[in-house]
Amino acid sequence: MNKEEKTSDNSVYNELRLTGEHCDAVIKVEDVEFQVHKVVLCNCTPYFRALFNRWSNRDKRIFNIPNVSPDTMQLILDHAYTGSVSVTEDNVRELLLAADQFNIDNVIRICYSFMEEQMCPENCIGIWQLTNTCFYPKLRSKAFHYITEHFEEVASCEEFLQIPVEELTDIIEKDQLIVKQESSVFEAIIRWINHLPNEREKHIVALLPKVRLAMVDMKYFLMKVITSEVVKRNLDYQSMISDVPRPILTRPRMPRSILLAMGGWSVGHPTNSIEAYDIRTNRCTNVPNDAGRPRAYHGTAFLNGYVYFIGGFDGRSYFNSVCRWDPTTHTWQEVAPMYYRRCYVSVTVLNGCIYAIGGYNGHTRLRTAEYYEPQTNQWTCIAPMHELRSDASCTTLHNKIYICGGFNGRGCLETAEYYDSQTMQWTLISPMTCQRSGVGVVACGDKVYAVGGFDGDNRLRTAECYNPGTNTWNNVASMIIPRSNFGIEVMEDLLFVVGGFNGFKNTCSVEKYNRETDEWRQVLNMDVSRSALSCCVVFGLPNMADYVPPRDPRSDSAST
Repeated sequence: MNKEEKTSDNSVYNELRLTGEHCDAVIKVEDVEFQVHKVVLCNCTPYFRALFNRWSNRDKRIFNIPNVSPDTMQLILDHAYTGSVSVTEDNVRELLLAADQFNIDNVIRICYSFMEEQMCPENCIGIWQLTNTCFYPKLRSKAFHYITEHFEEVASCEEFLQIPVEELTDIIEKDQLIVKQESSVFEAIIRWINHLPNEREKHIVALLPKVRLAMVDMKYFLMKVITSEVVKRNLDYQSMISDVPRPILTRPRMPRSILLAMGGWSVGHPTNSIEAYDIRTNRCTNVPNDAGRPRAYHGTAFLNGYVYFIGGFDGRSYFNSVCRWDPTTHTWQEVAPMYYRRCYVSVTVLNGCIYAIGGYNGHTRLRTAEYYEPQTNQWTCIAPMHELRSDASCTTLHNKIYICGGFNGRGCLETAEYYDSQTMQWTLISPMTCQRSGVGVVACGDKVYAVGGFDGDNRLRTAECYNPGTNTWNNVASMIIPRSNFGIEVMEDLLFVVGGFNGFKNTCSVEKYNRETDEWRQVLNMDVSRSALSCCVVFGLPNMADYVPPRDPRSDSAST
């Protein structure tokens, strides 16, 4: 990829340079000479002003420039004369070092911007290390955050094998290191050591205590950790482990994302309660929310760092209002309202827009749908569904919105359909195996899951999944308890269901489903029993610590 940026137009000076007219200096790099005008280079950077005026005789004509290649000097001179520079993956690092050497702020900024855009598991360590030479705190922090947030992918790349032990230690000791399983950290250490075993085996003594060993599965611990040849050859495990403070071994790392359970119906009233679930500690935290308006039967969506609360009901009014909550500042803002009042609304995100589909306006069930663009703060109506649907649920898979079940005013529905934003049309698909109102629908893997709900007679435990490739539904394992009007989300490839109504009362139960094992397990109980809530998974928060149980206060900060 190539990035060009132009900031000025010195076309006349550049023509004179290219023809060699009125040039009064020669920049020599290795065996290559560049005819230049001193005044142009002095205008570009104070480095050349000092070189021509203070560091050499005024009559000097030829200037040897060290530590830069001819190709890079050509780019620097092109920028000095044209205000533009062509940055590529191949030249960005050398160009940045040269721009830093010559103190050309604009080229430095362009290079940093390019690196931020191109950052990936294969190059993030190199970018982080480069900021040791060219100090730029923002890029350094971003690169380090990228490493910790994508550690499992980074640890499989070639750059990771070249990292010094001090930098590896800096990375793996952080609470903010994101890994699904702590065993990934141990395996990364062993891979790094085995790359140069004779030089690196001794470092296991310093590196292994940085692994949260108490968080490692016991079977893995017994079969992989203490039986590892590297471990056995280089340390007395029992002696080493006794020297490590237990809080370090048992302290969970920070999660990549958190699941929020928001609003709903509790103890006969709507609530504005927000609870945050931390998958690392398997615990919930109550989130202060004094300003949030109580609402139930609403939808939520996380987009561009904000949580949107859409439609719903407060016991008296049916809402078309939309509120935006900033989880970083804990502040609320009203945004543009929908065209229709929507209680029992289905909400999802597609292509950077929020879709609100179906629902109940206080008088009739709806088949209408509309979407919200945050950039314009506007709602736009789309084609109506084939069915009237309130109390349905929807999700996004492969650039299509799937909506399933619901209630049409006469009965619970087993029908399902999808919306294609390219054709702007709804298409009916095979119906589910049973009627489901108050259903939870979510995409996981390459399938759409429809879970629980109400069939007109009973609250359901059953679940099924839809395969778009075959247009078929298949039953999967049933939940532990029946529930309708619950929250549903996917986090770390596990399907979570939260709260709901079990046929007799609201529940605080949370379960998770593993599609690999086709098994449901009880997770925990929330503090608040509620139904008609909505769930949302949020990520990338700079204040993630606000939403999780406290870690050890001695823990290091997220950046280094």
